[in-house]
Amino acid sequence: MSATGSMPVDKTKRVGRFYFGGVASAMAACCTHPLDLIKVQLQTQQSKVKVTTLVGRILKNDGIMGMYNGLSASVCRQLTYSMTRFAMYETIKKQLTSDGSVMPLYQKIATAAVSGATGGFVGTPADLINVRMQNDVKLPKDQRRNYKHAFDGLYRVFREEGVKRMFSGATMASSRAVMVTVGQLAGYDQIKQVLMGSGYFKDNLVTHFTCSTMAGTLATFLTMPLDVMKTRMMNAPPGTYSGLAACALDIGKNGPLGFFKGFIPAFVRLGPHTVCTFMFLEQIRMNFGDDPK
Repeated sequence: MSATGSMPVDKTKRVGRFYFGGVASAMAACCTHPLDLIKVQLQTQQSKVKVTTLVGRILKNDGIMGMYNGLSASVCRQLTYSMTRFAMYETIKKQLTSDGSVMPLYQKIATAAVSGATGGFVGTPADLINVRMQNDVKLPKDQRRNYKHAFDGLYRVFREEGVKRMFSGATMASSRAVMVTVGQLAGYDQIKQVLMGSGYFKDNLVTHFTCSTMAGTLATFLTMPLDVMKTRMMNAPPGTYSGLAACALDIGKNGPLGFFKGFIPAFVRLGPHTVCTFMFLEQIRMNFGDDPK
């Protein structure tokens, strides 16, 4: 009983608000930003460089804060990209389950796919600034763009390069976002539903960690083929591939596993971010969410 004489509210029954996912993702980005920074710099290197060499170079030239270069853009990306996809997914889910029913898996996948595609498009400008700011630290000082922060970067791209440039790469970003969102949101939802329904798991940190780790693994698995094709096309000489289909056929010559090269490094980046996002999201929901009607 509470001090007012009413029954205490069960925190696990609280319902999240539409913006909780974006906030949780931004918080997770603050924790995993160094991993994302290293990933971007490795992808933009023309020659192969060891991770230890790259980290040592960053620390030597820019100090520990160099590992957080572009953090404002990373947070901005989560507050656009992830805010949109989480908000859409949760809003549609509430509408479809307003009668107390359980959302079937195919609806979760379809909802996550639409939410991911929309979020990927909305977040493209911030993603562009994020990549540029993270890559800036490895360039000679006279070649750096030196965006003061994410909003300065967005304004300068808009003023100097136009709106069209702000959305360059939107197709690839949206395609990848579909896979990430299906793996993360639909995957987490379904895995949690199954585990909770087994009777062996409660709505607690252990369950949240287990579900988010599995969702992160699933998201990595789904996005790997696109990531491998994108990297192969970016590094190939002009004219090597006529499109994604030609690139896929070339990779497929080495068997299905060719699409999953670098799975562990990919998981090391996406996995911790997924875990942090859902751990934060569940705590925000349980402590600041709306009480059930």
